[in-house]
Amino acid sequence: MGTERENDRSEPYRCGYVALAGQPNVGKSTLLNTLVGTHLSIVTPKAQTTRERIAGLVTTEAYQVLFIDAPGLIEPRYALQEAMRLAAAASLEEADVITYVVDATRPRTLPDKETVKALTSLPAPVLIAINKSDLIESAEQATLIAQAEASGFPTHAVSAVSGSGLDRLVQRLVPLLPESPPLFPTDETATQPVRFFAQEFVRETCMELLREEVPYAITCQVDEFREDGDPIYVRVIIYVERESQKGIVIGKGGSSIKQIGRLSRLKIEDLVGGKVYLELHVKVMQDWRRKRARLEQLGFRLPPPNASGGQRAG
Repeated sequence: MGTERENDRSEPYRCGYVALAGQPNVGKSTLLNTLVGTHLSIVTPKAQTTRERIAGLVTTEAYQVLFIDAPGLIEPRYALQEAMRLAAAASLEEADVITYVVDATRPRTLPDKETVKALTSLPAPVLIAINKSDLIESAEQATLIAQAEASGFPTHAVSAVSGSGLDRLVQRLVPLLPESPPLFPTDETATQPVRFFAQEFVRETCMELLREEVPYAITCQVDEFREDGDPIYVRVIIYVERESQKGIVIGKGGSSIKQIGRLSRLKIEDLVGGKVYLELHVKVMQDWRRKRARLEQLGFRLPPPNASGGQRAG
């Protein structure tokens, strides 16, 4: 994502956080991965895949951008969604620039009056990125851009899949970042450790392969991670909410868990650039999505009770 700015050394170095906001399933995770050039944020056709903030780094001689992929903005109905809402809100509050992502094929994902009011109240400048713009006609694209700009925010048509329009988007947002040296090593692509992505890749594979409610009842946690050997040893616990779900994840004769392990291992190996020995175990953690103590045990941050209306959701 380099630009002509890299050759103009008289310009101050800029570094800051860019939050990718928007409704669930508008392509924020794909956008992050394309911008960074690495598969970091898990991507599936299922809505509400992203549960925690993921920061990907783009570093050049002129700037370092920390793109934050956060959960989609939803009204929480149970404890896990409270944690997701908190993560999304935190990413907006710490952002230096907010990029609100819209799905061009779903005009209803444009920010409504309430969302515009909320975004305007934040101190960070806001840009709108109309994603999947290559999937609609130019006339429809022009209409969407006009509707988005009517909210008062500069708007860009982009495609996270093809990369179209992303250079222009980056050129627009970089001058909005504060003058600062890089906050992270310039050769890194993410702020989280590899073990975080290992458990996320296992969860992504579960969501790709399993059906119905089972994928949403799954969370994953690295139980052991050893980088001192070859191959790297990783043991991940796959938690489900009921015993019947455990049987589905394992599959007949272990067929499902073997496939999950094989595909997850390939993803982790691609990230670390080396061989990985991945060991998976499936355990039941009853109703973990709705129990605050369970979520805290799994590492999720939650708002104080009653702070987000979560108690009303039961």
